[in-house]
Amino acid sequence: MKKVMIVDDSPTILMSVSGVLERHNLEPLTANNAEEGIKLLESGMKPDLIISDLNMPGMNGIEFVKKVRTMTGMRFTPILMLTTESQQARRDEARQAGATGWLVKPVQGDQLMQVIRKVLPGV
Repeated sequence: MKKVMIVDDSPTILMSVSGVLERHNLEPLTANNAEEGIKLLESGMKPDLIISDLNMPGMNGIEFVKKVRTMTGMRFTPILMLTTESQQARRDEARQAGATGWLVKPVQGDQLMQVIRKVLPGV
């Protein structure tokens, strides 16, 4: 079963995205903020995909992506940004940091799975 880490400070988003993943036989791994996500990765967690919020207290999503990309074994792990922001400048900034794709909240389950299937073949 493929593992998907969800990093978001919203309990509602963590719950709803986890539910969608579970219905599609994916294992959700949740972190309430970027710092917690980094700790989980440093402890040896190796997700097949990471979905991260952009605006979080403390370390934001772009800083999180930059940090993840420097970690051993994480260079090619797909990272999707899930955010309320839709400005092209922020998308470009996230892509330059190493993000694979961008989803605007609220995202429907079928739309989320469509994007996941593009970055995680065989799902």
